[in-house]
Amino acid sequence: MNIVISSQSGVPIYEQIKEQMKAAILSGELSENDLLPSLRQLARDLQVSLVTTTRAYSELELEGFIQTMPGKGAYVKKIDEAFIRGKYRKETEEALAAAVRCGRLAGLQAKELHNMLDAIERSVK
Repeated sequence: MNIVISSQSGVPIYEQIKEQMKAAILSGELSENDLLPSLRQLARDLQVSLVTTTRAYSELELEGFIQTMPGKGAYVKKIDEAFIRGKYRKETEEALAAAVRCGRLAGLQAKELHNMLDAIERSVK
């Protein structure tokens, strides 16, 4: 797994680490029970603070992607795909509801919102 961070990005470094690890888990690049780098090793490799890697791992654990075993390290957990899909579906619905509210304030019609969503979907990798 190769994590690339950007200090130029508006996204906090811990969030960049967390999102790239989640993507690796969800894509199957990292599998159930794979041992992750230690917090200190990851901090050294990425040249970031230990606090940064600790926060990334803590959030991954809270979200159910990894499990930390004191003295043994952090491991990828078995992914409950239904839970993960439900979580992302809820986040998507909330984001779309916010977009619709903003669109209404801008005077956009539903067809215009659909066209915008289609264009965004085509542009996202």
